[in-house]
Amino acid sequence: MSVMGANWVATLRRLFMMIGGEAIQSAFHFALNILLLHRLAAGEYGVFALAMVMGGVALSYVRSLAAVPASIWIGRTRGQVRSYVYDVTFTSAAFILSALISLIATALMAIWGASDLWALCAFVFFWSFRSYLRICRFAQRQQVLVAISDMVFTLSSIVATIYAIWQATDLLRMIFVLLALTNALGVAVMVFGARRPIRFTAKASVRKRWRKFWKVIRWSAISATTTTLQGQAVAFLVATLAGPAAYAPIAAVLVLFAPLRILSAALANMVQPEISMLAGKDTPAIWAQMKTWTILLAVGGAVYGGVVLAALPYLRFATLEGVDRQLIGLSAWAIFFMAMLYVMPRITLEVFDAFKTVAVITSIAAIFSLLVILLILAVAPPEWALLGAAASEALVVVASWIAIKRRLDGADDRRAVSNPVAGHPHG
Repeated sequence: MSVMGANWVATLRRLFMMIGGEAIQSAFHFALNILLLHRLAAGEYGVFALAMVMGGVALSYVRSLAAVPASIWIGRTRGQVRSYVYDVTFTSAAFILSALISLIATALMAIWGASDLWALCAFVFFWSFRSYLRICRFAQRQQVLVAISDMVFTLSSIVATIYAIWQATDLLRMIFVLLALTNALGVAVMVFGARRPIRFTAKASVRKRWRKFWKVIRWSAISATTTTLQGQAVAFLVATLAGPAAYAPIAAVLVLFAPLRILSAALANMVQPEISMLAGKDTPAIWAQMKTWTILLAVGGAVYGGVVLAALPYLRFATLEGVDRQLIGLSAWAIFFMAMLYVMPRITLEVFDAFKTVAVITSIAAIFSLLVILLILAVAPPEWALLGAAASEALVVVASWIAIKRRLDGADDRRAVSNPVAGHPHG
């Protein structure tokens, strides 16, 4: 087998392992949503869907401020000692971030009328921290440990859900409690199963490193905020202006497309460390990776979207009665499909520490999204609001590809100036 063939086999093996873990979790979340659609009233399901949104927001911040920097710097590091230093630094930051964001998310859920807030808080905390550990362990090539953790989480969650349905009088509350426990179990597997268990600390040396990294990733904090506003504007505005029950049918359709987000996230987590090692050395190889994976994502997104849209009219959910299913379905598919098209340029911009560029792009898209959605909600039913979100995602696609082209072209020009012979081999 050639070296290139062996590399592709190894890459596909890693991708299948990563997607496998994401897929079983996605399948569980999908089944849980379908189950709760049948067993909860629209208002209760709206609360559950909003809790999942807030968990996703927590994941976004922890990914941007801790998991992505950890993946990039650990990916660049060859020594085990320095890799461990980065592990301790970013894991401690992720722990604190998960705690703070879970408290903020819980406060927002209280405004939207949720109850049993401590269970919800614990669920968001352990889910976001487990997500960080998954990305970090993949960057450290501990795929087997992540796979074991994913399996433990999924199997225990299935058992817990069966118990909740059989035993609980307050199903929604019991689901939050049990999801917090099963996510905590997944965290425990990765913490205690690591070859070199991590430490949590905020001592002076770690705080000094935080301040150093903050100069680079502060724009990532802005980007996480604007990405949240852009991506979750529909949920926030519809829930605030019309209530959780009005958001329920939108959430019911969006969850059908959630596997596309899982696929995108898995691919990003796998490819970003690889691109990090190529940064500044091999621009053609970076372009090849970006184009290849984007084409595969686009094909997968188109096929999956077609299947869901064909099946949507035949689904029997009370939550979807009286709404335009095809409008919601097409808009939801457009949102996820556009997001798949900018995965590769975005993670490559992050590798090049272009967090400011990402922040500017998402800031413009967030402002555009909020204005369009508010305008739509003023004149049309809530399900039309998804069109505003889809338009903002299209804006991010165009801006991201333009930005990464300029960045990579600039990197080539700088290398050519510093090494004229290499830059002009025939001159």
